Amino acid sequence: MSLQAAGRQAPAPPRAPGLWRRLRGILVVGLLVLAAALVPALMAPRTEGRFADPADASLDGALALARLLDAHGVKVARVDDADDALAVADAGSQLLVTDASMLSRDEATRLAASGADRLILGTSYLDVLAAKVTVKRQGTRVRSREPGCGLREAVHAGSARMGGVSFTAPPGSTGCYQADGLPTLVRYADGARTVTVVGDAAFLTNRRLAEDGDAALAVNLAGAKRTLVWIVPPALSDIDAGGHGGSSFGDLIPSGVPWAVFQLAVAVAVLALWRGRRLGPVVAERLPVVVRAAETVEGRGRLYRSRRARDLASWALRAAAADRLTPRLGLPRTASPDEIVAAVAVRTGQEMEHVRSALYGPAPSGDAGLVALADYLDSLERQVRDS
Repeated sequence: MSLQAAGRQAPAPPRAPGLWRRLRGILVVGLLVLAAALVPALMAPRTEGRFADPADASLDGALALARLLDAHGVKVARVDDADDALAVADAGSQLLVTDASMLSRDEATRLAASGADRLILGTSYLDVLAAKVTVKRQGTRVRSREPGCGLREAVHAGSARMGGVSFTAPPGSTGCYQADGLPTLVRYADGARTVTVVGDAAFLTNRRLAEDGDAALAVNLAGAKRTLVWIVPPALSDIDAGGHGGSSFGDLIPSGVPWAVFQLAVAVAVLALWRGRRLGPVVAERLPVVVRAAETVEGRGRLYRSRRARDLASWALRAAAADRLTPRLGLPRTASPDEIVAAVAVRTGQEMEHVRSALYGPAPSGDAGLVALADYLDSLERQVRDS
């Protein structure tokens, strides 16, 4: 009997469950733990840094400069608005405005009328706070620059990271840290007061203070008087039309919501553990209806035939035959295909190529070939059994 006309190769045995099925429970639990860690962080009040704030230790804050000034005997008075600044400022102090855009024009006018020196960082209300200085170019690259002037504070500091805005200096003023021939730091005298304008304030932040001569320049400029009145207007996030400034997102959530979220998280975790558990051993259970083996075989055969699944049918026949032949041949269940073929050929006297083609060859190309394969396997089993 020839089985060489068979077409496709026999399919491989069904594969074990994939890695996703084994790890999905662990992945779900991990996501729940991550969510439980992120929810409190998202609900917590925002504590991000304030730019050039002497009370802020973040990279954008200026706490390091405030500590340096204190070590040099300069009193730093941090205030929130113009009224507090005017209450502290006098002829022996200096006003430092970090973000004049948060001030009103009236507040800027009152600050300009005070008897204190002024150190202005930025360009907002510059026509009021430093009327003699005009903006010439914005967007100037911030980089390390040499003083290029005779200002004592700049000369002692040396190079510093300056830029941001270039100015037109008034007659009699001093312009330093030139960018394309225009100063990025200007100082001039306004009567008995000294007005200093700096285009970019990054040099005095905690992030940049240790670079070049930034620390020396910041201390020299901000520490010119015994008292520095540092104006840090409230952020927009702290201002509420209803008067509820400072409320965090968590403060606005009803008190029962966190408990509900916690209970929901626990329920989801329990569900994940339940659905993601590993299956235990198979438990034998009596069937409510006894089905004859012949009916099962016929039903499965019809299914194979309706789907033309000759490959699956031939694989099932061959696997079953090999399982029955192995113990009859005295071979272990771990025997290789070559060992099984050799033992069957010796026991039955059949050619090894015919035996190999029958047990491990390609799938038959038609129904007739499948029937012939089944008959040949039965013949091999009978010969082994009877030998």
